Amino acid sequence: MKMRVIEEGLHTSIQDLGRIGYRSSGFPISGPMDSFSMKLANYLVGNKENTAVVEMSFVGPTIEWTKDAIISITGADMVPRLNGKQISLYRPIIIRSGDILQFRTARNGLYTYLAIKGGLAISKKLGSRSMLVRTEGTGLLSRKLQVGDQIPINSITTPNIKLNWSMNPNTFEIYSSTEVIHYIEGPQADWFKQNQLDITEWSISTRSNRMGYRLMGDEIETTRTQQLLTEPTSFGSIQVPPDGQPIILMADSQPTGGYPKIGQVILADLPKLSQLLPTKRFMFERCTISNAYKALATQKQLLTKLSHTLKQKWEG
Repeated sequence: MKMRVIEEGLHTSIQDLGRIGYRSSGFPISGPMDSFSMKLANYLVGNKENTAVVEMSFVGPTIEWTKDAIISITGADMVPRLNGKQISLYRPIIIRSGDILQFRTARNGLYTYLAIKGGLAISKKLGSRSMLVRTEGTGLLSRKLQVGDQIPINSITTPNIKLNWSMNPNTFEIYSSTEVIHYIEGPQADWFKQNQLDITEWSISTRSNRMGYRLMGDEIETTRTQQLLTEPTSFGSIQVPPDGQPIILMADSQPTGGYPKIGQVILADLPKLSQLLPTKRFMFERCTISNAYKALATQKQLLTKLSHTLKQKWEG
């Protein structure tokens, strides 16, 4: 049982929640750019949250199915069409053998997630089914998906059931008219003049990718001239290179870096940050570690409620 890529997207890859325990060997954690949407896609088809999904960036692929399946689509709206008919996001959808699922350019956000009930029948590499970046390996986890790729999926039965329920994406507040990204101070925050992140309106450069988001705005001035020894980094670290234009490290970022870090995007805001289009202006707002924990707890509570609700629907 497989799905076959018949048109490539811009950057389509396989991701689970990431590769833990290998950063000391130089491997990034990887995983989804928008973990909230990825987890929700799995909940919608009754999967565990770490089940590998297909992540699409900005322009999605076209996929042919060779057997029945149940899928869900979350995240950015890439105007999905099933056999030429537009279908909705945030609901389980029955796929039949021979169906063609087509994605196009995202109308909002950047990353879309396709979950398949039962998951992908792909062996793990270094404990994960996330794409291994910057390696010379072979197979579906060593590169983005290409035309002709056949992705095996675990076989399930699709009896004549009706899946006539869906969720309202506005409930999740991933997108809003005024974007504010919250951060806590970084270990080298005192190397810079105060509040420089907060008083500037920023946008994301088109030279950005899963490794890092390059920002465009007023130059951030440093108050020190010394060099920083290479030290650990993480998803959301806000580095300031010599040109004064910050770089936010993203899911495929390197384990260490030598640029001073003015801040760290809070975990709860990483999904929203990941979905920002280059044309979207946004502001930074500093917050306390306590408020960062509260925001993360609120997000986890919402995911837990959604998980329990959707599990009951499948059990019912």
